[in-house]
Amino acid sequence: MNNKKIYIAGHQGMVGSAILRKFRSAGYNNFVLRSFEELDLRKQNEVENFFKDEKPEVVIIAAAKVGGILANNKYRAEFLFDNLMIEANIINDAYRNGVEKLIFLGSSCIYPKLAPQPLKEECLLSNYLEYTNEPYAVAKIAGIKLCESYYKQYGCNYFSIMPTNLYGYNDNFDLESSHVLPALIIKFHEAKINNNDKVEIWGSGKPYREFLFVDDLADATYFLFDKINAKDLYENNLTHINIGTGEDISITDLAELMKTITAFKGNIIYDSSKPDGTPKKLLDVSRLHQFGWKHKTTLEEGIKLTYNWYLDHYVKNL
Repeated sequence: MNNKKIYIAGHQGMVGSAILRKFRSAGYNNFVLRSFEELDLRKQNEVENFFKDEKPEVVIIAAAKVGGILANNKYRAEFLFDNLMIEANIINDAYRNGVEKLIFLGSSCIYPKLAPQPLKEECLLSNYLEYTNEPYAVAKIAGIKLCESYYKQYGCNYFSIMPTNLYGYNDNFDLESSHVLPALIIKFHEAKINNNDKVEIWGSGKPYREFLFVDDLADATYFLFDKINAKDLYENNLTHINIGTGEDISITDLAELMKTITAFKGNIIYDSSKPDGTPKKLLDVSRLHQFGWKHKTTLEEGIKLTYNWYLDHYVKNL
């Protein structure tokens, strides 16, 4: 199977690059890869021509327009349109060109804002979504349903996995569009080197979040690719499978951990006028554990690795 032709959409991003590293380490070397400049996945004709020309046998969709609360709420139209077009174009042309297996990566924001914790796969579409990231969530839910529908109508071996909050190598370190963990790395590091006496954090600090190191996500993706087929999910009444640690931490405790790792000596101030987002978002990963996979990297280990990567790739290049 190692000679299968694999297309990883979004291979230059944090998630896609981690998946590419994992598959290469497992002995795969027949990849077809395109940058966004070479292939605009939002454009149907470009995607059609790509699949006709390349005929990949396996597709992993890690391409998406992503961001934190600020970006999600500010660019609502783009987050909905871009993500809908990316997944619809790829999944449809995968079917039309006989792709043997497809894995679609979504996000834990697909779940209702006030769903019971921890979030089971069955919670999908059981209540209303968090407003700030609703467009992104709606797009990802559509991707899940596309995979499910192509399986039910055509028997396609396409299924979806839903990672929790991810961080790690190649993360987005832009304060306007980054997620909470890389944003905290930037804030604490810059406060330290500028000898600031405080770091200000959006929200109350009370929400809880779960974090998964991106290389663990890549390992889980490879495990499910190797061991699981679409029927294993759909015939057990699952539309997708959660990928996470099953452990969460408050933003306050995360900030204190970040303060320790970055060696910042000042105070932490919370701006409660800014939105908190979902109060708690912990995935139920019991299904994933039953399949036989568990995460390996602790949060402290992962943050240290990510901070060192940030220092090597961002700070040294300034």
